[in-house]
Amino acid sequence: MKTRDIVVTGICGALYAVVGYLIYLFLPITAPGIGIVRFWPSVVIPATFAVLFGPTVGGFGAAIGIFISDTLIHNDPLLSLTVGVTSNFVGFYLIGLISRKKIEWAKTLAISSAIVGLISIGVGYALYTYSSINAAILFISLVIATYLITVAIGFKWSEWRSYGIASLVGLGVGSAIIGIGVWVYSHIFVLPDAVGGGINLPLWTTVIWFIWTFATEIPFLITLGPPILKACYKAFPSLAPQHKK
Repeated sequence: MKTRDIVVTGICGALYAVVGYLIYLFLPITAPGIGIVRFWPSVVIPATFAVLFGPTVGGFGAAIGIFISDTLIHNDPLLSLTVGVTSNFVGFYLIGLISRKKIEWAKTLAISSAIVGLISIGVGYALYTYSSINAAILFISLVIATYLITVAIGFKWSEWRSYGIASLVGLGVGSAIIGIGVWVYSHIFVLPDAVGGGINLPLWTTVIWFIWTFATEIPFLITLGPPILKACYKAFPSLAPQHKK
């Protein structure tokens, strides 16, 4: 990494940690019923850095920030290193990587539609089986609505097409790592009491954590990302990424 990238990564990590910690102090909200995963609108910070400065800066900045805030909030560094750091690095690295690529609209639309459809069916069925029909309908509606908004943005404002797809993919992968990772962790260690606790949690909790993470964070990425990035591009034109095939 260049000196500039190291400095910017540190700034990204510090902002992500401080803002995330402050949000939790005032809004200590976690996944309903099973806790652990927090309400986290601060995801827009590393996403912005990933787009502006590249996937490495976004990934490492997010990893540093989440580790600091996790340690302050639940004081379980091992849980943060195995789940929080991993999911954040991978998720925001993907956002930085995909946002800089030139998206073939027709092909991407077809593939992403199929993926969203499969996720909606799978998660909807799991919610219907282990929770309620209302929860299944709510999740499917939210996913479809978010996807349609992303498609509309990509269609009307083509300059945000790559960012929209990158947000869906990056957050989707990161949310899956969190859901599976926390479940596995609960079968090896006791989850911290500060954010819900628990041990040997059932497999269906992975679905709830995935839903909670994705559903509560994607609106902030989609709605706040473009205006923040647009303001940054206007102030610093050299930061505008050159899309690659």
